[in-house]
Amino acid sequence: MRLLCCLLLLACVGSNAEEPAPTPPTLPTAPKLDVPLPDTSITTSPPVAVPPSPNVEVVTVEAPEPRYAAPTRRDRIGRVWAPVSINGQGPFRLVLDTGATTAAIIRSVADRLGISTAQAKMVRLHGVTGSAMVPAIKVDTLEVGDLLLEGRRLPIVPDAFGGAEGVLGTEGLADKRISIDFVRDAISITRSKRQPASPDFATIPLTMSRDRLLRVEIMIGSVRTLAILDTGAQLTVGNHALRDLLKRRRSEELKTQEVIGVTLDVAQGQLMAVPTIYIGTIQVRGLNLTFGDMFIFEKWKLVQEPAVLIGMDIIGSFEALVIDYKKKELQIRAKRG
Repeated sequence: MRLLCCLLLLACVGSNAEEPAPTPPTLPTAPKLDVPLPDTSITTSPPVAVPPSPNVEVVTVEAPEPRYAAPTRRDRIGRVWAPVSINGQGPFRLVLDTGATTAAIIRSVADRLGISTAQAKMVRLHGVTGSAMVPAIKVDTLEVGDLLLEGRRLPIVPDAFGGAEGVLGTEGLADKRISIDFVRDAISITRSKRQPASPDFATIPLTMSRDRLLRVEIMIGSVRTLAILDTGAQLTVGNHALRDLLKRRRSEELKTQEVIGVTLDVAQGQLMAVPTIYIGTIQVRGLNLTFGDMFIFEKWKLVQEPAVLIGMDIIGSFEALVIDYKKKELQIRAKRG
């Protein structure tokens, strides 16, 4: 079994060489989850700090082939596509990606904008499984909802989005509130007024690293785990430290699968059933996680402690999700039963 799992770190380098990017393979459909909302609660402690990497930007790309496209709708793995205007043109369909600190686009968007990549500055993308060189173009404006970015440089990433035209990262969201309704397939980005959660929403405190990654401490069975919320990822991926702690409690033989990054480097992962996942008062049951010694965990210095990237196989199972960056709070309405 193969799956695409491509978290990209950007670091500027002084080269004008460009590497071609082959088309990645089709991915399997994410597993179905049972996500009830019980009356009990889980007490959380501040998550372990993630040491920042200097001068590094993060872009996460996860992309099987969607069956349809609409500006504010989800693809078939539940990722939300935001309608983004660039230099007054568009809107372009960018995947909302809380694991990315910058926006990124595919080459066809640069072509539509009339911006040549021939003399573009090159950046190195460090992904989950490897790295690659890509050009980055300068744009005047990027706008969606109450978010307006000016004078930004956007890397050109391989067309591995299955219909989307890039990713929308977390830059400029420090005072914003993102509301996603998975039932109505809608997204809004507004200025946060520190609104309290509706009564039918669970609230979970967040912390943010210097590179704006959303972090929350969760429990997987009895293992306290640092989780990074990643709406750009198809599947949830754990590190070896987490796998080893969970495997002590289970004796089944693990299945091996290949993990392919956007850079098309291949890493080996292991698929393992995990106990109930507790995210605040929310329980996620019956999930198989992929575990691997991925490059990204080493880059973030998350090798020794149990850590996991929470992808859309979990996030997309909720009815609604609110990320209030200013309030540093996650608000979730989960499906009952």
